[in-house]
Amino acid sequence: MPASIFARLTERPLLGRALMRALVALAYLIIFAPVLMVAVTSFFAQEIISFPPPALTLHWYANAWDKPEFLRGLVTSFQIALIAAAIGVPIGTAAALAIVRGEFKGRGALSTFLLAPLAVPGVVAGSGLYMLYVLAEDFFDRDIKATVQGLVAAHILLAIPWTVRLVVASLQGLDRAAEEAAANLGASPFTVFRRITLPMMRSGIVAATMFSFIQSFENLDLSLLLVGPGRTTLPVAMLNYLQFRIDPTLSAVATVQILLVGVLMATTDRFVKLSRVV
Repeated sequence: MPASIFARLTERPLLGRALMRALVALAYLIIFAPVLMVAVTSFFAQEIISFPPPALTLHWYANAWDKPEFLRGLVTSFQIALIAAAIGVPIGTAAALAIVRGEFKGRGALSTFLLAPLAVPGVVAGSGLYMLYVLAEDFFDRDIKATVQGLVAAHILLAIPWTVRLVVASLQGLDRAAEEAAANLGASPFTVFRRITLPMMRSGIVAATMFSFIQSFENLDLSLLLVGPGRTTLPVAMLNYLQFRIDPTLSAVATVQILLVGVLMATTDRFVKLSRVV
């Protein structure tokens, strides 16, 4: 039976293209259906969600705006994500450059070590960091856990693996002919890097910065174990709200969060084609 279907599709290319488009549309529908549901339910008038809604309203967006914990969480998430990306991306870029262009033993082991956090569940990583911070506090006799500095350090560990992964992919696709030509013409290694290599790496670095920011901005499982009082990130603030209330306010906050991330990705893709490096 499958062979006969394949034969029909081969004989009728228009039918095959139509089926392929239908499958792609179905895949997009499955991917975006949860996001669409979150956005739609944020306009439902009733507190307990039911279908069909009796009316539509913007009340839940106003309610979210009136909750100071959401605004504080948004500001904290932005600050931590910016700092984590600003520190983690240069470190990851230098490591990726060493892995691809360096000539030393253990490059494969270094790459595996730096990419390993991508395979570790966030809860496991958060628990391990929490225990590490407890031991470090006893050793250094100073507060580390439940501090902004400890949370930023944890989010930097999120940024480095993504940067290594994306910048390595960007570097492996580069043609070194321009660099060799510049070196043959007398340019110093630093000049070659600054004028030739770095501009060619731009797409990978920009993509790494964007993904590092998003990973930090939306992180819950790692932040949940490391946040301190008064410095709660937006995902943790949303989870805390859910413990006491169940209404479309969280859908409104999530919709705004999705829009922010979507605008960031669209703007980045406008200047750097993410499909080339991701």
